[in-house]
Amino acid sequence: MAEPPTPDPDISDTEASASAPAQASSDRSPWNWLLIVPILVPLTTPLFNHDDPRLLGFPVFYWLQLAFIILGVTTTTIVYRMTGRGAGR
Repeated sequence: MAEPPTPDPDISDTEASASAPAQASSDRSPWNWLLIVPILVPLTTPLFNHDDPRLLGFPVFYWLQLAFIILGVTTTTIVYRMTGRGAGR
């Protein structure tokens, strides 16, 4: 019968626990559903399927594209902070 392996006296407990694989965090937060908003909002073409109103002379299509980018950045930032990934780094 084989004997159990003996621990290496040169490795301390903290080094042994540091070399152990860390548990993977779950990506199943309900906050992740918020990321669907910046995908679906630009797909609603009735929002920008007209010429008026104009902002600084630009039709609604052009300045609404910038608003979609701001919406995407905002929702991504909210999800990042609420899922806890930004807290420890």
